[in-house]
Amino acid sequence: MKSHFGLSVKGIFLAIAVLAAGSALAASKGSLELQHPTNVAGKQLATGSYTVRWEGSGDQVDLKIYRGKNVVVSTPARLLKVDHPIGSDSAVVTANDDKTYSLSEIRFAGKNFALGITNDGGGSGASGGSGK
Repeated sequence: MKSHFGLSVKGIFLAIAVLAAGSALAASKGSLELQHPTNVAGKQLATGSYTVRWEGSGDQVDLKIYRGKNVVVSTPARLLKVDHPIGSDSAVVTANDDKTYSLSEIRFAGKNFALGITNDGGGSGASGGSGK
């Protein structure tokens, strides 16, 4: 009887491990909807729907943005803690002085984290300089 019970516990543990791995994979994928042409890592993305995927451990991850099955941008990103999860996926953009937009964060519905994007060459756009 002990071996039968031990086998059941192993089976349950294996099922839990598989479910946990599946949810970890699901957590590394999300949606992105851009309302304006938006710069990400030096590349301008058109208005529309995208899929995002990221890999890494800790707070530094490698972010890939897909249009269909094609990667359109790959850039480093940071996992940011969110105190109050929001109700829908959203893109946080920064308005630049030259009237373009840069992606600064991707937030996900119901999640307690967001992805912070560092755009090379446009890092101080959020300081709110009033125009010329």
